[in-house]
Amino acid sequence: MKIAERIVMVVLALIILGGVSWFYFAYQHQQQSLKDAVARGEYQLPLPGKKTASEEEWRTYYPELIPIVIASTTVQASVADSLPERIKGLSGTPYLPDGIVKLFAFGAEGEHGIWMKDMNYPIDIIWVSKSGVIVHIQKKVTPETYPDSFSSPKPAWYVIEAPAGFTEVNGVSLGDTVIVPSQE
Repeated sequence: MKIAERIVMVVLALIILGGVSWFYFAYQHQQQSLKDAVARGEYQLPLPGKKTASEEEWRTYYPELIPIVIASTTVQASVADSLPERIKGLSGTPYLPDGIVKLFAFGAEGEHGIWMKDMNYPIDIIWVSKSGVIVHIQKKVTPETYPDSFSSPKPAWYVIEAPAGFTEVNGVSLGDTVIVPSQE
C-alpha cells in the first residue's frame, strides 16, 4: 500500500505543479501580449491623472454613487458591499475620476488586506473604523506593488480607495472622520 500511496501523491503533486505552471505561463503570455500591443500602437495604456473620458463613459465603471465625507471633503463613492464586488474592487478600471472613490463596506472589523491586482493606476488607501475614524493610510500605492498586499495594523470596518495624492491634496490624516450614510 505504501508504494501505491506514494505513487498517488507523486501524481497529484505533478498535476498541481502542472496546473500552477500553466496559470503562471498563461499570465506571463497575457502580460507580454499586452506589452507587444502597446509597442505596436494597437493599445494605449491610460495615463495617470489623464481624465479625458466623458461622464457617460466613466459611469459605466461607477454607475451607482453615494455621497460620503472624508475629513472635510465630500466625494461620491462607488460601494463594494458584497464579496464579489470587494474582490474585484477597482481592478481593470482605467482611472478614478476626480471626486470619485471606491468604498469597501466589509460589515466586520478586521485588517482587510488590499492588493493592486489588475490595477492600472496608483491609489491612496484609507482604513476606517466602525465609528468612522481613519485608523490607517497607505499613500500612492502603485500597480507594481502586486502581489504584495496592504492592511491596517488596527481593525477597520471600511476601506476607501482614492486617487493617488487624494489624502495629501485634501489634508486627510489619521484620526480624521469619515461619514458614510446608512445603507438600510
